[in-house]
Amino acid sequence: MACDLVVTGDVVLTDRVIPKGFVAVENGQIVAFGEGQGPAATERHDHGAAFILPGAVDAQVHSRSQAGQEGFAWSTRSAAAGGVTTIVDMPYDDGDLIASADRVRAKAAEAEALARVDVALYGTCHPDEGPARVAEMVAAGVAAFKFSTFGTHPTRFPRIPPQMLHDCFAEIAKFGLTAGVHNENHEVVVAATERVKASGITDYRAHGLARPEIAETLAITEVYEIGAATGCHAHIVHCSVGRGYDLCHAYRAQGFRTSIEACIHYLVLDEEDHVRRLGGKAKINPPIRPRAEVEKLWAHLAAGNVTLVSTDHVSWSEDRKTDPEMLKNASGVPGLEVMVPLLVKGLLERGLPLTWAARLLADNPAKHFRLSHRKGGIDIGRDADLAVLAHRPRVYDAAASGHNVVGWSPYNGMELPWTVAATYLRGKTVFDGEKVLAEPGTGRYVTPLGASV
Repeated sequence: MACDLVVTGDVVLTDRVIPKGFVAVENGQIVAFGEGQGPAATERHDHGAAFILPGAVDAQVHSRSQAGQEGFAWSTRSAAAGGVTTIVDMPYDDGDLIASADRVRAKAAEAEALARVDVALYGTCHPDEGPARVAEMVAAGVAAFKFSTFGTHPTRFPRIPPQMLHDCFAEIAKFGLTAGVHNENHEVVVAATERVKASGITDYRAHGLARPEIAETLAITEVYEIGAATGCHAHIVHCSVGRGYDLCHAYRAQGFRTSIEACIHYLVLDEEDHVRRLGGKAKINPPIRPRAEVEKLWAHLAAGNVTLVSTDHVSWSEDRKTDPEMLKNASGVPGLEVMVPLLVKGLLERGLPLTWAARLLADNPAKHFRLSHRKGGIDIGRDADLAVLAHRPRVYDAAASGHNVVGWSPYNGMELPWTVAATYLRGKTVFDGEKVLAEPGTGRYVTPLGASV
C-alpha cells in the first residue's frame, strides 16, 4: 500500500547527510527515510539537490509584545516562510503576563485559533506570587519557564530577585522543566546607563556602553549558581559574549544541568557595521557586540558549546525603532523568515557541517522543551515537519516577501545563497517557496511529554 507522501532531496540528519535521499510520510508522521526514491506514495515531491532539513523549532519568539501589532497569525506566517514549524512563545505579552494556568490556557486557545504552525508556550512567575503557580502552569502544558535578572518593566517584564529566583527554580526542578533567564545584571545596567546619559553619547554607541559584557557574565554566573543549588536545569536564553559560553561549558563539565542559546543576530550582526548603520533597527538586549566577539561565538558553535540557535523574534512597529537617540528605541528585531537560511549560510561559509543546523535548530530545542516525542528531527514516529532549502540565491527584503507584518529588518539587503523552497507541517505543505498556504488555525498547541493538558 502506498504511503501519503514522499519528499526527496539531500536529507540532513543530526549525524550525517543522505545524498539523494527520501522522507516518507503517513498520517502526518515520518514512517521511513533513507537513500533512494523511497516507497510508493500517493504524492511525491522531488526537490532535486535541495537540502531536506527537519522543521526548525524556534526557542524564542515574542508574538504579542506590542498590542495590536503582530500576533500569532503574522508571526507564524513568517515562521512558515522561514522553515520554522514550531515556535516557543515568550510569556511577556503587552498587558498580559503569562503567570497562571488560566492565562496559559487562554493564550493556547488564541494560538490554536490563529497560528499557521505549531506553538509551545513559556510561562513565568509574577513577582508578587513567586513559585505559587508553577504546578498549575505545568499542568496547563508550558514547555519551560522564563525569568529576567533585569527589570525592563515592573509588571510586563519584571526583574525576579535572586532569593525569589532560587525559590522558583527549586519548584520547577520538581517537574523536570527548564528555567530560562534573560541574563543582564540589573544594577550594572542601571549604573552604566546613567553614565552614558551623563556623557552625552546618544548615537549607536550608547546601547553597548549602557549594557557592558560584565552585565551578562555576572548574571549568567548567578543563574548557574542558583541552578546548581536547586538542581534545576538553568538556561541562558541569549548570550552575546564568548565568556558566557565558557561559563556554561565549565558548569556542564562539573556535572550541572546548564545550557545556552545563541540568537541568530549575535552570529550575523556586529556593532561596527550593522549597529552603526542601522541604529535602533539593530538595538537588542543584550546588545550586538563587535565583530571579534561574533567570531568567538562561531568558535564556540564549532566546538559544540552552543546549545540552541533562536531568533528572539519581535516585530516592533517602525516608529519604535527609528529614534535618533539610541536608548529611546525598543529592543528586539524580527528574524523568523531568515533564521534557517542565515545559519545554513554561516555554516557553509565556515566549512562547518550542515548537521549542526539539524541539531541547533531542531533536535536540541525539541529535547530542551521535552517535545522530541513529536518534534525536532527526521526520525520514524515524529511529526513530518520539514524545511526544504534550495540553492536559489536572493537578496533579502522583508517587505517584498509579504510574509512579515513589518517591512524593516536588520537583515534587509543580505545575500541568502540557500532559501526556503518549501515547508511541511505534519506532512502538509504550509509554504510552497513563494506563498504561505497555511491558514490561521492550522497550527496546534504542543506540550511536553507527560503534560496533563
